[in-house]
Amino acid sequence: MKQIVVAAALIIKDGNVFAAQRKDSGDLAKKWEFPGGKLEAGESGEEAIVREIREELSAKIAVTGYLMTVEHTYPTFHITMHAYLCELEAGDLVLSEHLDSRWLGPDELYDVDWAAADLPIVERAKALLANR
Repeated sequence: MKQIVVAAALIIKDGNVFAAQRKDSGDLAKKWEFPGGKLEAGESGEEAIVREIREELSAKIAVTGYLMTVEHTYPTFHITMHAYLCELEAGDLVLSEHLDSRWLGPDELYDVDWAAADLPIVERAKALLANR
């Protein structure tokens, strides 16, 4: 089975978290996710997430901390996802790889159809937002 290692950004701004909807193709078509992408050879999770957000959303972020690692097996691949708390430093989040995006408050986190691997991060986001 294919193994994928990715980094994901939990971007919090004004008590809301940023979520993006995947394109209409592939195993996870139209599912919602925390943005990010695959680690390149020799790249740390922190480096990957900064690069991916710059490439996919045209914004500069700062990684403020490690959040968690999620292991999940989909029907056609296994994913290891390292999630990081991030802050928007510069630029607006401009979609180039996603269909849609939303800033979700604590009571809206389950209003979208999340990719299964992202659900543990949603739970952690809910707890973080409750403590703010």
